[in-house]
Order: sequence, then C-alpha cells, then structure tokens
Amino acid sequence: MDKYLKALCFWFLLLTASLSFSQEFVRNKYNFNADWKLKSGDFVEAKNINFNDKNWESVTLPHAYNQNEAFKKSIEDLTTGIVWYRKKFRLPQGISNKKIFLEFEGIRQGGVVYVNGTKVGMHENGVMAFGLDISEFIKPFPFQNMVALRIDNDWKYKEQKTGSTFQWNNNNFNANYGGIPKNVFLHVTDKLYQTLPLYSSLETTGTYIHATEINIPTKSAVITAESQVKNEYSVPKTFSYQVELFDMESKKVAEFSGEKITIAPGETKIIKASQHVQALHFWSWGYGYLYSVKTILKVDGKVIDEVQTKTGFRKTEFKNGEIVLNDRVIQMKGYAQRTSNEWPAIGMSVPAWLSDFSNQLVVEGNGNLVRWMHVTPWKQDVESCDRVGLMQAMPAGDAEKDAKGEQWNHRVNLMRDAIIYNRNNPSIIFYECGNEVISEPHMQEMKSLRNTYDPYGGRAIGSREMLDSQEAEYGGEMLYINKSAKKPLWATEYSRDEGLRKYWDEYSFPYHKEGEGPLYRGQNAADYNHNQDRHAIENVVRWDDYYKERPGTGKRVNSGGVNIIFSDSNTHHRGESNYRTSGEVDAMRIPKDGFWVHQVIWDGWVDIEKYRTHILGHWNYTDKVIKNEYVVSTGDQVELFVNGKSKGFGTRSNSFLFTFDNIQWESGTIKAISYDAKGAILSEATKNTSGAPFAIRLSKHTNPSGMVADGADVALVDVEVVDKDGIRCPTNNAMIEFAVNGDATWLGGIAQGPDNYILSKNLPVENGVNRIMLQSTLKSGIIRVTAKSEGLQSSEIVLNAKAVPTENGLSKQLPGADLLSNLQRGPTPETASYTIKRKPVFISHATALSNNENVYKSYDDNELTEWSNDGKISTGQIIYTLTKPSAINECVIKFTGWRTKSYPIRILADGKEVYKGDTMQSLGYITLPLKPVLAQQITIELTGINSEKDAFDKIIEVEANKELDLFKDKSAVDAKGQLRIVEIEFYEKQDE
Repeated sequence: MDKYLKALCFWFLLLTASLSFSQEFVRNKYNFNADWKLKSGDFVEAKNINFNDKNWESVTLPHAYNQNEAFKKSIEDLTTGIVWYRKKFRLPQGISNKKIFLEFEGIRQGGVVYVNGTKVGMHENGVMAFGLDISEFIKPFPFQNMVALRIDNDWKYKEQKTGSTFQWNNNNFNANYGGIPKNVFLHVTDKLYQTLPLYSSLETTGTYIHATEINIPTKSAVITAESQVKNEYSVPKTFSYQVELFDMESKKVAEFSGEKITIAPGETKIIKASQHVQALHFWSWGYGYLYSVKTILKVDGKVIDEVQTKTGFRKTEFKNGEIVLNDRVIQMKGYAQRTSNEWPAIGMSVPAWLSDFSNQLVVEGNGNLVRWMHVTPWKQDVESCDRVGLMQAMPAGDAEKDAKGEQWNHRVNLMRDAIIYNRNNPSIIFYECGNEVISEPHMQEMKSLRNTYDPYGGRAIGSREMLDSQEAEYGGEMLYINKSAKKPLWATEYSRDEGLRKYWDEYSFPYHKEGEGPLYRGQNAADYNHNQDRHAIENVVRWDDYYKERPGTGKRVNSGGVNIIFSDSNTHHRGESNYRTSGEVDAMRIPKDGFWVHQVIWDGWVDIEKYRTHILGHWNYTDKVIKNEYVVSTGDQVELFVNGKSKGFGTRSNSFLFTFDNIQWESGTIKAISYDAKGAILSEATKNTSGAPFAIRLSKHTNPSGMVADGADVALVDVEVVDKDGIRCPTNNAMIEFAVNGDATWLGGIAQGPDNYILSKNLPVENGVNRIMLQSTLKSGIIRVTAKSEGLQSSEIVLNAKAVPTENGLSKQLPGADLLSNLQRGPTPETASYTIKRKPVFISHATALSNNENVYKSYDDNELTEWSNDGKISTGQIIYTLTKPSAINECVIKFTGWRTKSYPIRILADGKEVYKGDTMQSLGYITLPLKPVLAQQITIELTGINSEKDAFDKIIEVEANKELDLFKDKSAVDAKGQLRIVEIEFYEKQDE
C-alpha cells in the first residue's frame, strides 16, 4: 500500500508540473526604485523585518545618501561612513514557485544585502552591477517582504576576504556618492529561464546579440542571438528557442529559431540561433538606431520565458592607424569625462532623460566619443549613449598605474563583469584596461576576456599609452600627439586647462585678469584660472596638433583625441574653485565658449564637412574699450565688420583661430564672414549689443513625455536676464530670488559664492544666464516657479508632475524605456570622410655616423624607440635613401625631448640645402617646409649646440623624467651635441 501511495503521489506531482508548464508564463522586470528609506549610521537590528524605521528619510532611488553635497564640498570632503537602506514590498498576486532576482546597477562602496532578516549576499567593488537570487528568502502575496542594505562608502574600504583596498576608490577622480546611487530592479522568471548578465554574483552571462558578415552597401548582416539558459526544475526540460527582431517602429523585420534543446535538471547551456537579415539600419555617430530583440523559450508551443534586448548593429575596423565605422574613417573628437557625470546637489543620481540631455549635448557640439575615466560607466549612461549616437570607451577600474596582486584581480574581475553586462550596447567601441600602460601579460589577460565574452562585438581593447604593445589594439598618450601606420593611436586626454564660466575676459565684470588665482601646489596656476576666451583659444591650439596629423595626411596618422572634460566636475581641481572647471559646459550643462569652439572645429568625420564661424565672447562693453577680437572659423580667411564697416582680415593661427588686433568697441553689431581661398563666402556669425537689463525669462526642460511624480524625476528651469527685445544681457550678474509653490524638492543650481550657492533659493545669473533644478515628490500636480530681482520684471513658469503607478513597491515603468533615439545626423554617409593631402615618400634605408645599428629606429613606426648619436655635434648626421627620386616638400619629425629641446639642423637633398634652422618645441610632431628638389638621398645634420627650455612648463601633469617624452638617461638634459629622432617622415605635394 505504501508503494502504491508513493507512486500515486509521484504521478500526481508530475501531472501538476506538466499542467503548470502548459500555461504561458510572462517574465517580468519591475522597477524597484520606489518606497525606500535610509538613515546614516550603523543600526545592527535594521536588517530585521520588524525594525522601526518610521523616522527614517523616505526616498526614491537612485539616491545617494550624501548627494546633496555635490559641488558644495570638495571631493575629498564628501561624507563617508555607514548608511542603511530599507524597503518593504509585496510580490504580485499569483507569483509562487518562481525565480526571484534582485539586480542592483551599483552601490558605493561595499554593502551587505538582507532579505527578511537573512543575509543573502554582498558586493564590494563600488562600481559594477550585481544580482542576487532571493527566491528562497521571499514570501508570496499577501506577505510583506523587506530588503535591507548596510553600505560603507569609506575611501579606505577594504575587501573583507582579502583585506585589500580597491585601486579606483580614489578621492581624486571617483566622486564618492555613497549608498545606492543607481537603479534597482526585481526580476520574476520561470524555473526554466534565460539568465541575467551578472557574472560575479550569479555566475551567469545572460543574452548576447551580435552581427557578423556585415555588408554596409547591401545593408545586410547575419544576426545571431545567444542565450544562457538554466533549468532549475527537478526534471529535464525540452524547449525551443525563438528570436524576433523589431525595428524602431515596432515592426517585426525578422524571425528565426534554433533547434529544440533538452536540458537536464540544474544544467546551464548556451543556445544560439542565426539568420541573414536584409534592409538593416546601422547604428552610427548621431544616429542611435536601435532594434529590440526578443529571445523566447517555448515548451510545447507555450511561452515560458521571454527576454527583450535593445541593441544596435554597426561595423568597425581598426587598421592603418585609423578607426573605421561602417566603412567610413572617423577621427576621435570628444571628451574624457568623469564617470560620475554628476550634477550639483544631486550627484550622479539623475533620471534617464537627463543623461540623454547631457550626452546629446556632446553630439550637438560635434563630439563623437566619450572616454569614461577610470571606472565603468553607469548602465544608464551606457544606454543613453546608444540612444544619442555617442561612441564610448569603457574602462574597468584603475588609478594612475598598473596594478598587482589582489588589486589586479579586482580589475580583471571588474572588466569581465563589465564586458558581460554591456556587450549588447553598440555605442561601446573601445575597452580600456588602464589609465596608464599595463604589462603585456596583463594586456593579454584582458584581451582573452574580450575574446571569451565578446568575440563578435567589434571592439578594440587597449590602454592609455601601449604605443609599442603587440597585444593592445589601440593606444595613445595623455597630452601628446602620436601617429601610427598600424593600430590607431588617439589622445586619451588633452587640453587639461580650467576656466570658470563666470569670467568672459578682463574687460567684463567681474574684470578677472587672465590667469589670476591661487597657486597650485605652490606653483603658478594661470592655466587653471583662465578666462573663457583664453580657455576656448587653448582648445583650438591643442586640437590643431591632432587635426594636422589626421587621416589623409600620410601613411602614419593620428586618430584624434578626447579633451578633458565635458562638464565641470566635483573631482580633483587646480583653480580657484573647489571643483574641476575644465568643462566646456558648466556643472548645469550651460555652454562656455569652448563648447561652441568645438562645434566649429570638429564638424566632420575627419575633414571639415560643414563650415562654421564663432565669435568669442560678447559685444557689450564701454566706449573706452579697445581689445583684440578672436574668431574661430573653418574658412581660409575671415573678415570682421563692426556696424557694417570692415576691420580687415584676421591673422590666422593654429588652422582655426583668427585674431583681429585693437578693435574699438561700438554699440551695435559685430559680424565675421569666412571665405574660402578664392573668396567665396563659407559661413558667418554675428553678435549684437543688448540693451539695458529689463526682465527675467524662464524656460524649462523636462522628460519629453512630461515630468512624473515618482520622487526621482527632475525638471530644469533656465533663468535669463534679457532686455526689452528679449536679447540676453551677457554681462549681467543679477541675484535672482526664487520661490516654489507646489510639491517639489528644491535642488537649485550653482554659481561662484558661499558654498557655491548649492541648494540656495537665491542664485545669481552669470553672464546673463543660469539654471536651476527641481525634483518631484510622490504627489502629482502643478508646480509654479517664480523668479524676481530688484529692478527687473519678474517671471513665472508652470510644471505639471504627472502621477506614476506603483503597487506594493513595484512598477512596470522602467527608467528610460520611453526615451526616443536621436537620429538627427542620419545614417553613415557613403562618401569618403577625407581627401588625400600629401603623398608619403618611403625610406629604403639609412646610414649614420654614430649608432648606425639603431638608425632604423628613427623611421620604424614605433614611438617608443629612437636613434641618437654619441653626443658630439660632428656625429649628428643621418643620410636617408628614398625608394625613388622624389621632390619632397615637407619633413615631419618627432624629436626626443620634443617639449623642451630645440635642435639646430639643416636638411640636404642630394647635397643641396633645402632647410636650415632651429627646430621648435612641440607636444609631438613638427612639420618643416622644404624646398622641393628632385633627389634620392636626404641628409639630416646637427649644426650646433642644443638649447633646452620647456615650452610647456605650465602643463604640469607630466613628470619630466617620465618616458612619455623619452628622457631615457639623466644626462640628456645637459647633452649639447645630441641629435635624437623618434620618427621621421618625408612627403611630396599631392597632385590636384
């Protein structure tokens, strides 16, 4: 009888399992951001479900517990310590015997997670997303569940298992917004399911969508979907795998399936399906075209699991020193941006639409790449770059040098997790393994990670520097200009100066003298206390070096670079403020002149494609002012007019800068017209004198679908002082008094003054404009913002915060899900991005009077090798034999000690002198014009004693004895008869 009952029970359970499997189950991902409470301090009993948190602060995530200190405090002074977060919630009705996962996009720094009083896991790296399987600890509806986190954001936090600190938990560059500054999600799946891409915590890899056999002209590719599937039933399961591809109009454009798979209990398998797809739209710069890919598991024809992945397809190549996107060469133009990407009084915890607002500004300023600095970016920024069409370089985590021991293991594990988590995001083009050179074994280890987890993503992996690495697929120094005929080299950060938006020039209130400000480490810090015009000019000067060596200028080329930084940042600073002011927009994303300068000089994939002109500064002075006027333009010549009268043509320098000396100010209009070499008009710009300040004008920026009352959304309100005609008054700095009527949290803005006016409702405009921010509460309704100032007509603006549905702490409205892609630039153009400017003339061989065995190092396409003589003037000579007789007209050279040494040389073509002079210092290469003489032997010889003076002594980021400038011996500075060449190239004029 016992055997009979046991058998009956077995068949009953099997039948029950079969019946439950015959019903379709809808997998759900819930927004888990609502209804959290937090409190600073350590509360041992706070993990327990019945703990009294009635008096704790109520917040909606993302929310760092110290975020309102952003820009009020210097980075090293941000509050640290222990904070607890708690949340109570109920599962939806009908959810039982399912898998329940929590996904945290990141916490800072280390935290322990409890569910219903039981410890379920911890996370410590402070950067990456992680997940927890809480299925065994959760109770079904109507029971109330509780999640609690104890988080420690100490700068010196140590990993519990190893006692090691994390290299990137650094108070120079990684702003410490502690607690839960990113989104949290709850996943409910069947026991047969596609895993989450959260490796270090769940040891799972999720779904991987990729394209191969990409054909840009025919708009086709083979699309492959791979899903890691896990069976947590106690019996084997047989299922089919179906893939559906939807375009941006939600039209199904492809559907394909894999073979049926049987998976054993507890087994995990990777399953795949592929199909050749036509009529594809390829993701591109400023064209964030994305597809939705549904990967579906079916048992007996019933849907058991469905995952939707948003991704895009594009083709990349990294060859010939160039970066190729969709068969078109593109030079990197963009920013090395702090990963925190923070805003005043809210830190990094902004809604998704505001990430788009900031990142799209980069694209509108003609930037095409953001290199996030030191640590992996927040998923919200990654997805934002997908939408706006902005390429990304994604680091793992580092400081300023290679790591070893446990800290290297941290970096490897973080890179592995970041690759798996972000490999479906098309905007990621580079994986960065270090902020400085790493060893070849370490580079190979990182490369193996890429090859294992993202072999088809079309992403180059490398590190800063790595100029002669055989493993790295790209490289490039900080500040300096590199060239290559093989892997692309691009500057990972340049133009490191700083300047406040408040200061126009010395002739405008508050009459800030250029460069005036506090010392930095006891040294002159003029480059960190710029006025706007000087800061903008420096951007032109620094970019010109990369522009001159762009693709199309020879066999060895430079692939561009990223300016540090895009927006002012609550990180390491050198100027008068307690935050970094290197941004081309301020902390509230109001443009400085540098933004408009970049929009002019970066307009094109490589060569200039749309001509633009920008007049620096404003046109509101007094009759006594006579000053230099500066115009940035992509024309060949620029003419300036004041009230219709020509002031002549500007002196051109650094390709794009036109200077007009001693222009007398007159009220009215200043106009600049740019022309090509033949005198045809290319572009123009004007600025007008505004009238007396008359009124305040308010305007708003919100989520495109409207502000929502979720306790996390924000609205921006611009405030301007204008004249009677509505023209902004660019020298006005009036104090504005704000008032708010309605349910909103005041976040305010930023300006120079006490505590940087953070959270203050009295805020001055700077240069006639400022911007404030308000955060919604959980109450919907009308919010009125009024602004007034003595002597000005006041203004009011109305916001409407709409209710957002949540139930028992859960919402199906996911952050950013309703945001549309930016398609403004259109698909990748089919035309070439550059024309050939000059033809390289190749060297057959060379001979030298000294160190002849190393003479090939002077032209070996390796910037970490050099040829040098023995220090005697008489031996400072190399004879280069060309492959054929040529009339070369340019010699491009990188000398050792390029920023400090000047070499007196002459150049001979078959014995005839074609150049003589002292070479100029540079941040890399110099171009010497030669008299074109048909010859096959070119002789470079030293004619005198070297001179030594650092032409860039204000650039204090780089130590003089670092090999970035190839100081290979201590006696180099004192050597007077040295000729030292890193690379030399010869060119002849391109036939037109």
